[in-house]
Amino acid sequence: MAERVQQPPAKRLCCRPGYGSTCRQGQRAAGAPCGSSGATQGESSRTQSPETLLDIAARKVAEKWPFQRVEERFERIPEPVQRRIVYWSFPRSEREICMYSSFNTGGEEIGSSGESGDETRLPFRRGIALLESGCVDNVLQVGFHLSGTVREPATPSEPELVCNVSVSFDRCKITAVTCSCGNKDIFYCAHVVALSLYRVRKPEQVKLRLPISETLFQMNRDQLQKFVQYLITVHHTDVLPTAQKLADEILSQNSEINQVHGAPDPTAGASVDDENCWHLDEEQVQEQVKLFLSQGGYHGSGKQLNLLFSKVREMLKMRDSNGARMLTLITEQFMGDPRLALWRQQGTAMTDKYRQLWDELGALWMCIVLNPHCKPEQKAFWLRQLRRWNSVDVCPLEDGNHSSELTNLTNVLPQGPAGNPDSLSRPHRTVFTRAIEACDLHWQDPHLQNIITEDHYTNYCYHENLDSSLFDTRGWPLWHEHVPTACARVDALRSHGYPKEALRLAIAIVNTLRRQQQKQLELFRSHKKELLNRGITAVTNLEGWVGHPLDPIGTLFSTLMEMGRGSEEGTLLDFSGSLGSGRWTEHPVFPAQRFLEEGESFLSLAVETALIGLGQQRVMPDGLYAQEKVCRNEEQLLGKLQEIDLNDMLVKIFRKQAVLLLEAGPYSGLGEILYRESVPMHTFAKFLFTSLLPHDAELAYRIALRAMRLPVLESTNPSSDLSRPHHIVSVVPNRYPRWFTLSHIETQQCELASTMLTAAKGDARKLETVLESIQKNIHSSSHIFKLAQDAFKIATLMDSLPDLTLLKVSLELGLQVMRMTLSTLNWRRREMVRWLVTCATEVGVFALDSIMQNWFTLFTPTEATSVVASTVMSNSTIVRLHLDCHQQENLANSARTLALQCAMKDPQNCALSALTLCEKDHNAFETAYKIVLDAAATGMNYTQLFTIARYMEHRGYPARAYKLATLAMTHLNLSYNQDTHPAINDVLWACALSHSLGKNELAAVIPLVVKSVKCATVLSDILRRCTLTTPGGMVALHSRRNSGKLMSLDKTPLRQLLDATIGAYINTTHSRLTHISPRHYSEFIEFLSKARETFLMAHDGHIQFTQFIDNLKQIYKGKKKLMMLVRERFG
Repeated sequence: MAERVQQPPAKRLCCRPGYGSTCRQGQRAAGAPCGSSGATQGESSRTQSPETLLDIAARKVAEKWPFQRVEERFERIPEPVQRRIVYWSFPRSEREICMYSSFNTGGEEIGSSGESGDETRLPFRRGIALLESGCVDNVLQVGFHLSGTVREPATPSEPELVCNVSVSFDRCKITAVTCSCGNKDIFYCAHVVALSLYRVRKPEQVKLRLPISETLFQMNRDQLQKFVQYLITVHHTDVLPTAQKLADEILSQNSEINQVHGAPDPTAGASVDDENCWHLDEEQVQEQVKLFLSQGGYHGSGKQLNLLFSKVREMLKMRDSNGARMLTLITEQFMGDPRLALWRQQGTAMTDKYRQLWDELGALWMCIVLNPHCKPEQKAFWLRQLRRWNSVDVCPLEDGNHSSELTNLTNVLPQGPAGNPDSLSRPHRTVFTRAIEACDLHWQDPHLQNIITEDHYTNYCYHENLDSSLFDTRGWPLWHEHVPTACARVDALRSHGYPKEALRLAIAIVNTLRRQQQKQLELFRSHKKELLNRGITAVTNLEGWVGHPLDPIGTLFSTLMEMGRGSEEGTLLDFSGSLGSGRWTEHPVFPAQRFLEEGESFLSLAVETALIGLGQQRVMPDGLYAQEKVCRNEEQLLGKLQEIDLNDMLVKIFRKQAVLLLEAGPYSGLGEILYRESVPMHTFAKFLFTSLLPHDAELAYRIALRAMRLPVLESTNPSSDLSRPHHIVSVVPNRYPRWFTLSHIETQQCELASTMLTAAKGDARKLETVLESIQKNIHSSSHIFKLAQDAFKIATLMDSLPDLTLLKVSLELGLQVMRMTLSTLNWRRREMVRWLVTCATEVGVFALDSIMQNWFTLFTPTEATSVVASTVMSNSTIVRLHLDCHQQENLANSARTLALQCAMKDPQNCALSALTLCEKDHNAFETAYKIVLDAAATGMNYTQLFTIARYMEHRGYPARAYKLATLAMTHLNLSYNQDTHPAINDVLWACALSHSLGKNELAAVIPLVVKSVKCATVLSDILRRCTLTTPGGMVALHSRRNSGKLMSLDKTPLRQLLDATIGAYINTTHSRLTHISPRHYSEFIEFLSKARETFLMAHDGHIQFTQFIDNLKQIYKGKKKLMMLVRERFG
């Protein structure tokens, strides 16, 4: 609270000339024991001695009447009466003081001095500590004004601080506070708390005086002059200028001050026109909210804003008018947030946490306008405010979307008769729209009044059986209204401090929902054949209850759960059957329990309500935020249900609702008829499955299997290729862009399936059923793969023997994944293939043989050879399977057959693997080699052929290696500047291989080299290697054909190679000189030096090189510096 150092001016003028001095004699009134200090002390005082009629009357007047009205009503007010009215006008409860000095209040905090770790309660706690440490002094109450000093003890870092504190009050509410500490905050500082609690707890120790104007009336002129002069003397530095100014104005007959009758008195209490409310520093509320918003959710600002919203709810529950004031201030700051315009301009969505704050803002306004005791003028004022905010362009929309881009995507989709209405035709609904609509609601309906005010409102003679019946067959009251609106009434009653009334209405609404559920079941049964034959249905609820902006199911659940806990503990709020003021009392038996069936409790009713809401079939809302909210609210509600321990009664309710949901047709998300775009039930069904499994396994599986459906992914396009399974290629995200949470939904579907697989372990029939459901309903390869892995892990747990049935399920799912991802790109594909082979190995040799026999439907040729066949033929697989020689040979034959088939289909990538796999089988190896030769002419590149050629040499087939190398050379082309090409090593190897085989082989390969290689340095390297050793070195090891003579450069084939090398140097030189720069001159000279070495290998090389140099000098004589370097090196 921003504590103002200067006291605000008095609210009204005081002048009582008709009163005589004889009426104002008396002594100072100390606090009488009967009215001492709050509820507890008052209770004991009344027990000891009855209150006087004066105190009773004075207390009532002090609570309800402004003091000016008392003065106007009675010509003479005896001084004792004035004193008692003034005495009782100060607040007597610490709850409100606590509320205004901490974020949260609770009964355990009031009057307690215990330590608290919650820093948000620090001002109130510190105030109690200061009070109990004796730090409050000089307490004086003058009329309706309390003042005193509060001493803050010294700390190691701070000196002692003495604060001057003053508090104004009226009708048991603190209306203004001032403290010299200078603290700026929304709430009262600890010093104000300490002084206020001193007055509440120790009223008999407080000096009490009548308003200062009453004292002044008793003085004559001399006394008044002395009073004023002493006052000025004591505070001359502070008040002298003001005193002189006032004196000048009073002495001036025409001054404004002389035109007014009477004079202000800050201690005289409130005037008739003053609003009676607790002091709230509006400026600080605005500043704090603005600060929190500017932090954008960082530094805990989101939590602080939620605490402010909680404070508003707390004020509403205390029926404090500041609740609406504070929410108005908060809303103004929210509407002024500059980020709204920025997000709107950029077309981006606000953050999720910020969006939730706006939702809470709208819900709070809904509660405020539904206040059952709201005055018409108040509601009209709020309606004007809401409409003004609603009309602002940047006001957030209810579904979280600012722009129409997202809805435009939906508009272009083909919508059938049961499709969603065009998004553009829907009205503009902001976060305030529902509150504006709620302003038209009222509480005057007699049936509604009877429901919320009477515990025994029944009609056992009521036999009307229409949908709008006021009572059910048991005579219990029903309330037919739009469910979210009806639940908003419940929330409003709770929020405004009427818990019993909220409970009565909540029970009537739940009984209505249960009756409606039964009626819907009967209706479906009577039209079941017709609806099932029709095959498609419109969703029965366009507006779902779970994820709704008003959270109707959450409201009913919370209301019933709170009362359920309260009745168990024996403590409830009693409001005496009417919308009056509340007090704490004991209720061993709660009257509203008469509307529960035998054995039921508020807890069981809350659980059943949640199950009804969660099982409702409803359409998926538009917009990312709305869809995320559906998921979030569902998970929150299920989280609360999971905290409840199931007893026999709750199990009975679970069974009852499960059966109803299965049989309710289009009204249930688990019914036989499901609208294409209904919200899926996977998460809810998983909860029901795990809850029912120990008690009714068959029903649990019926629920889970029914919930596995995801019709939005089912292809219904008649032009699509129906011969292909719809799960092969999923294009759903493109066809349904409005399902922004589809990935999360599919994950939940996968978790439901995984839960069923785990539970079905050991039961072959159930496993088969679950497998069929997975294959039919799950369309994501990654999720099916996860299920396959889960099943594999469960089946092969270390502490038990492998479950062969579950292993087969795992394998079947893995095979489906292979088929689904065979023709699509998937970054996990290689992992999937390796896992499938591992799984098949665990299942047995027949599974491995089966996947190899049908490899073309599961794997690419590369995968089949490099992963599948290689793994199958590895030693680790043979050891793992404990195979005998015959089994090993059969498995190897299957692998070799697979390898040859793959090599024929994809020789480029599979030929080498096929050769490797067929090494131990001569016929298979020869077949693989023939496949390579057949593909070499057309289907394979030089890299693949060189690789296979090197493999052949390594395996001891140099002739075959030579053959493949020559085939590779025909596909190669190296230009003059590719002296770092990766194929150079392969060319050198091929030439070395040919040279080692003999002169004929070398003679055959050199023309290929000359044709394919234009790079001079590579050719010169080959030339030197061929002249260093005699050809046929490899053949000489096995025969006497080698003559031991080096090959001549003047004869074929080396002469051809030499000429090609010289020609390459000449061409390369001219090419380099075309674009040479000075920094490359030295490098070029070195290149010419290497060229000269090659030229000199010819018998007339010297002459050729000299002519070549002369030619260069003539052609490039313009490059003087370069030619000078050439002359220096080569003459």
